[in-house]
Amino acid sequence: MSLPLHTVRFGAFRLDLRAGELQHDGTRTKLPEQLFQILCELVEHPGEVVTREELRQRLWPSDAFVDFEHGLNTAVMRLREALGDSAERPRYVETLPRHGYRLIVPVEKPEPLTPEASNRRRKIWLTVAALMVVAVAAGVVWRQRRLDRFHPVKIESLAVLPLENLSGNPEEEYFADGMTEALITELGKVHALRLISWQSVKQFKGTNKPVSQIARELRVDAVVEGSATRVGDNVRITTQLVQAIPERNLWSESYQRDLRDVLALQGDVARAITGEIRIRLTPLEQARLAAPRPVNPEAYQAYLKGDYYLEKRTGDDIRRAIASFQHAIDVDPDYALGYAGLARAYMYGSGGYGVLTSEEFFSKAEAAINKALERDETLGDPHSVLAVIRYQRDFDRGAAEREFHHALELEPGNAVVHYEFGIRYLVPEGRFDEGIAEIKRALELAPLSLIVNANLGHALTLRDLFRGGNYDEAIEQLQKTLALDSRFAVARFNLGYAYQLKGMYQEATTEFSGCAAAGIAVCFPQLGVIYSLTGRRTEALKVLEQMRKEYSKQSIEAYYFWLLYAALGDRSRAFVWLEKSYQQRDFNLLFVRSCTVDPACKQLSSDPRFQDLVSRMNFPLTN
Repeated sequence: MSLPLHTVRFGAFRLDLRAGELQHDGTRTKLPEQLFQILCELVEHPGEVVTREELRQRLWPSDAFVDFEHGLNTAVMRLREALGDSAERPRYVETLPRHGYRLIVPVEKPEPLTPEASNRRRKIWLTVAALMVVAVAAGVVWRQRRLDRFHPVKIESLAVLPLENLSGNPEEEYFADGMTEALITELGKVHALRLISWQSVKQFKGTNKPVSQIARELRVDAVVEGSATRVGDNVRITTQLVQAIPERNLWSESYQRDLRDVLALQGDVARAITGEIRIRLTPLEQARLAAPRPVNPEAYQAYLKGDYYLEKRTGDDIRRAIASFQHAIDVDPDYALGYAGLARAYMYGSGGYGVLTSEEFFSKAEAAINKALERDETLGDPHSVLAVIRYQRDFDRGAAEREFHHALELEPGNAVVHYEFGIRYLVPEGRFDEGIAEIKRALELAPLSLIVNANLGHALTLRDLFRGGNYDEAIEQLQKTLALDSRFAVARFNLGYAYQLKGMYQEATTEFSGCAAAGIAVCFPQLGVIYSLTGRRTEALKVLEQMRKEYSKQSIEAYYFWLLYAALGDRSRAFVWLEKSYQQRDFNLLFVRSCTVDPACKQLSSDPRFQDLVSRMNFPLTN
């Protein structure tokens, strides 16, 4: 059986030269551009040595700055992984040390026509072409309009897959990751386009899954894939836009710039993509995608490292993030993104990691926010952190909501802002339907985000607590989250709380014990509450002793002491700790109104001291 045009066969594989797909056992794998080009060179010269220099000429132009030795080694290694091959016992690609590579299996190509058949076919087609050319010319415009009308390229959702690091240096991974996240941020400025967040796409780093499968999992119309390489102060990005269904390449381009112009490069890529998918940009969006001022290369690298560390969300990594953001603004005092990153790092550092107190977060973050917005008033993220400060410190509900709305006007595709608007403002306000809608919007942008999935479950739990629900939807959502990662402590904590409210104390104990054993300080108090509710007072008091040790390390909030003393029925100590929580402006204090319905502390909600505190917080007691 003859091969289709544009297809070659070697061993157990077929290579579609038009689609850039490797086919094996009925599956199709979209090859990254560099791997595809190497394989093309090999199948064009089966059994012959393809030198490293020939591959360099094909993959990188003669004026390229790329360290192609490392890049080529990495690309060939990944090609072998795609083929299930090895350098030690090659079945497909043989290495000739310091010289090149050779494809060691036969290659079958579509059979060429004989000269006679070729001449006859050429005459026939020339005649047919001459008769048809006028009809084709007349009909092409009409046909294109029909295609545009009935089969347009409609792309309303997009995922930027992790850009490959072709430097050959694992320490440069942060740069490729940072460029991916920056491109997501740029495209996220467009209201009409739904961008999947970095938190969700990063899980596809290094995957060999077909584009169509990734698109189905992320529920998007198209993906962007490519590579990012930095050598010294030079950077190159190669990207291609691939429609998911039907799968086809829509656009590809390479960009090379000085690192000082990297922000402009990101804008160029974003504008090219939005132009290709025909998204209508507002004047504000056009202005925001315009080329920004040059950035200091050292400051930009420090910023990317800070963002990289902040994503890990441990106490030590938050400290590293703060140091990296601080270095960025030390190098370039006018670097707005450095200040914005610093403000968010301060906020995360005060959330039970022992990095900062709430008071330190408020003062340091507000100063950083002001400096960020003085230098770039179009940034949305600083307004989100400022909204948290207005709500958590000042109890200024109106100002907080205005800041969140402004942040979303500036960055409509920012999943973190949607999520924080929901969980840090609307849900504590008792506006559960609105809050859950915002968190679900964040989940559309970040479908695989563990924290968003886990706190959607928590929001559903609080809704049912106030409305007398059965918690089943919340429990199902939290079980789905743990199916993504069974060790995720926030999900276990939230699931334990849902079980607690449902009266499933044994299941709640299992969840709280599990996350406490993992070293999550805030799991101890709820474990103590369970002991109190089930009459195990001695064990609850042991939990209190452990909590005091954690409190001295700033890894647990005063609010949790209030909860446990309330469950133990110790009113005097409970209100001492509630007042401490108020003075320190603990984040969890924002959920204090749940004590009007939570059996663990409901008996204290009628106390005048409770009423006074809620009044000072400017919170209504009814929803």
